[in-house]
Amino acid sequence: MFNTKRTRRKPLTPLEQLVMDFVWAHPDSTAETCREGLSGQRELKDSTIRTILRNLEEKGYVAHEVAGRTFVFRALDTPRSVAVQAVQQVIDRFCGGSVEELLVGLVDKQVLEPKQLRRLADKIAGKEKKV
Repeated sequence: MFNTKRTRRKPLTPLEQLVMDFVWAHPDSTAETCREGLSGQRELKDSTIRTILRNLEEKGYVAHEVAGRTFVFRALDTPRSVAVQAVQQVIDRFCGGSVEELLVGLVDKQVLEPKQLRRLADKIAGKEKKV
C-alpha cells in the first residue's frame, strides 16, 4: 500500500464506493467477479463495471495487472486510509483546516456521545505517553 497522506484524490461516487467495497473485500478482482458479486445489490452491465474500474484507477483507488488477457484489480489503499483522507477533505473545506473545529461541531450536534469522547481521550493520552 502506498502512502496517500499528501495525495488528493477525487471523492468516490456512491456507485464507485459500492465497487470499492467489493474490491476491498475481494482482493484481485476482475471486472466479471465484481459484476457478479454485486449483482445481488445492483445489476450492472459489463461495460459499466469496466468504466467504473477504469475511473477508480484514474482516481488512484485501484491498480490492475494483466493475467493473460484479463485485468485483475486490487485496491491501492485501505478503507480506513481512504476514510481518513475524506475526513481531511471535510476538515479542510468546511472547518478551515481545524480538527478541533470538526470535533467541537460533532460534540455540539451530539454526534459523539460522552462515552465515545472518553475513549478518544484515552487513546490520545495513550499516544502521548508513547511519544
